[in-house]
Amino acid sequence: MSDFLQTSEEEAREYQPRYKILYGIILICCTLILGRLWFLQIMLGTELRQVSEKNRVKESKLPSPRGLFLDRENRVLVDNLPGFDASISPQYAKKLEETSEAVGQVIGQPGKQIVDLVRKTQRRDGPFRAVKIKDNLTFEEFFRLKLLRWDFPGLNLNESILRYYNLAENGAQLFGYVAEISREQIPKFNEFYQGKFAFDQGDIIGKSGLEETWDTTIRGKDGVAFVEVDARGREAPSDNPNYFGFKPLPAMPGHNLVLTIDKDLQEAAYKAMNRQDAVGPRIGGVIVMKSNGEILAWVNTPSYDPNNFSTGIPPQIWAQLINDPFRPLRNKVIQDHFSPGSTFKPIVALAAISEKIVTPTSLVNAPGTLKFGRRVYHESHKTNNGMINIVKAIEVSSNVFFYKMGIQLGIDRLAPYAKVLGLGAKTGISMTHEVSGLIPTSEWKVKKLGEEWQPGENLSNAIGQGFVLVTALQMAVAYNAIGQDGKVFKPFLIKKILGQDSTVIQEFQPQLVRDASEPNEYGVIIDKSTFKAVKEGMRRVVEGEGGTARASRLEGVEMAGKTGTTQVRSFSADEIYNRCDSRPITQRHHGWFVAFAPVENPEITVAVLAQHSCSGARGGAPIVHDVMTAYFDKYHPELAKAALEKKALKAGKKAAPKPVPVPAGVIEEAE
Repeated sequence: MSDFLQTSEEEAREYQPRYKILYGIILICCTLILGRLWFLQIMLGTELRQVSEKNRVKESKLPSPRGLFLDRENRVLVDNLPGFDASISPQYAKKLEETSEAVGQVIGQPGKQIVDLVRKTQRRDGPFRAVKIKDNLTFEEFFRLKLLRWDFPGLNLNESILRYYNLAENGAQLFGYVAEISREQIPKFNEFYQGKFAFDQGDIIGKSGLEETWDTTIRGKDGVAFVEVDARGREAPSDNPNYFGFKPLPAMPGHNLVLTIDKDLQEAAYKAMNRQDAVGPRIGGVIVMKSNGEILAWVNTPSYDPNNFSTGIPPQIWAQLINDPFRPLRNKVIQDHFSPGSTFKPIVALAAISEKIVTPTSLVNAPGTLKFGRRVYHESHKTNNGMINIVKAIEVSSNVFFYKMGIQLGIDRLAPYAKVLGLGAKTGISMTHEVSGLIPTSEWKVKKLGEEWQPGENLSNAIGQGFVLVTALQMAVAYNAIGQDGKVFKPFLIKKILGQDSTVIQEFQPQLVRDASEPNEYGVIIDKSTFKAVKEGMRRVVEGEGGTARASRLEGVEMAGKTGTTQVRSFSADEIYNRCDSRPITQRHHGWFVAFAPVENPEITVAVLAQHSCSGARGGAPIVHDVMTAYFDKYHPELAKAALEKKALKAGKKAAPKPVPVPAGVIEEAE
C-alpha cells in the first residue's frame, strides 16, 4: 500500500516502538537526576553543608610565635615583634587595576607592579590563594589601607609576627635568619615531617644558623581563626558571630632556647673584631669556649643584619651580600677551613716528644734556612735561632726546628696526634653546614689524588701548611684539650630547652669525647708530662721575652697560646720577606691566634682567625687579649685589681726618693 494512502491509526502504530524508547530515555534521566540528588543530599549532605557554610566564614592562619633565644643569664638575644602585612585575594578583587593603584599609592609601589605580581601568582597558585603585597606595614600604612578595604574588595590586612635580632649584625651567622618557605621545599618538608608539621605557602622557616638547626623545636604550631564574611569576601562584623561549627584554634608558641652564649662576651668579641687599629676591622671569626665545651661567644665578620630578612630583604642589599668578596653570609667559624699555620706546631711538638724524636730538653740546631732535596726552606724571619729545645722553638715559632720534626715523624706518625685532639673531623656541634677539615695521610693522598706522598710534603705540613685544613672551632677544641691535659670536650651551644611556662623540657650537659692521655681509638697516648712541656712553650709565646704574642699579655692572668701565619699563595725566595701589608689585601697572609687561660687551671679558650691580617701577632692576638680581658673583668675582677695594685706598689718603690742624711744638730733644733 502506498505511503500516501496510510491512515493516522496506522501511522501511530508504526511510531509506537519509538515512543517506548523515548519514555525509557526520560525514565533513565529522571532516575539519574533523582539518584544524583539523593547522593548529594543524603551521602554528601553533611560535607556539602559544611562547605556552603564555610563560604560564609573566612578562615585565616594564626602564625605561631617562634621560641626565643636567651643567653646563659636569660637575657633575650632573639625576640618576636608584632607586625602587619597586606595581601590581595584574586577571587574577590574584581577591580584589580584600581585596587592595585590605590594600594600602591599607600605603600609606595607602582600599581602595575602589584597587578603583575597578583596575576603571576594567580596563574601559578590559582585564584583562591591570597597574594602578599607587603610585609611589615607601618602604622600609617596599616590605617590607610584599612580605610580602603571597604571600597576595594579582596584587599586583606593580616597580623604577622616579625623575628627580631637584638644584636643585629653581631652573631648573625650563629643565630641565622628566617624567611618564607620556597615552593620546592614544601613537598619535601611535608614528606619529611609527615604527621608532625604541615607546611604551606607563606610559612616562615629557619634558613640558616640556629634558626635552621632548631626550627622544629622553636617553630610551634599555627592556629586557625574564623570571621563571618559577605558575598564579596569582606568581613561582616556581628555581635553574635556564627562560625557554623568551625572551632578556632589558638597558636601554640615554640619552645625557648637558653644558649651557652654570654651576651657580654659576645659583644666584647664583636667589638674586638671591629677594632680600629693598624690592621683595622678583621675579616674572619672568633670562638670563645669554656673548658667544659660551652660556647660563650661566636662571631663572624664582615656580617649582615638578619632583621632585613624578617621584613623582606631589599634586592639591593641582597645583591651587596652575595657579591661581597669576603662572603658575610658564610659561617666562617665552621663552614670554612684554612691551613692553621704555626698554630699547628704545638700538636707537632706533642707528637715529637711522644714518639721520642726529642725530649723537652733536647737541643736541636735551628739556623735560618734548611736545604731538603733541591729546595731551601726558610724561617719566617731572617733569624738563626741556633741550638734550641722544643719549648724555645714554640716560643719563637721556629720553622726550621719543626721542619726537622716533620722529617723524622713523617705524616703517618703525626696524623693520629692531630686527630686525637679533634682536628680533621666534625666536632658534632648542633649547627648545620659544619665541614670536617683535613688531616692528611699517605693513604689519603693515594686514594684522593692518585699520587704517592712525597718526603718534602712532611716539612710543609709540619708547620701547618700543605694539605692540613682546620676550622676555628676545631682549633678551639684542640687547644682546650691541650690546656686540659688531653680531655677533648664536645662543643655545645644549648644549655636548656624551656616551655612557655619556663618548665625545663631538656637540659644539656658537658660531654667528654675522649682523653688523649688514656688509650683511645687513634692508638696514641700523650703523657701528661708531655702536655706540661708543650704548655710551657705556649706560655712563653705570651709571657716570654721572645714570645711572638708578648704584646698581648693580660693583667694579672697568665695566658698560653700560639700565633700562626698562613700564606694564601706561594711566594718566590726574593718575595718571601717583602712587607705583607704592602701587598693587595687578597694576597696578604691570614693570621691565627689560639690561647687558653689561666695557664695552670684553664677556664676559657679563644680561637681567632683574622684573614688577610698579615700575621697572628698583629691580627689575632689583640682580639684574644680584648676577649680574655672582658672575661676576667667580669668573672674574676679581683685578679686584674690585684695586678694593678702590685704594679702600682712596684712603681712606687722605684720612684721613692732615697733618704737624705740630716746633721744631728738640725734634728735637735727641729725637735
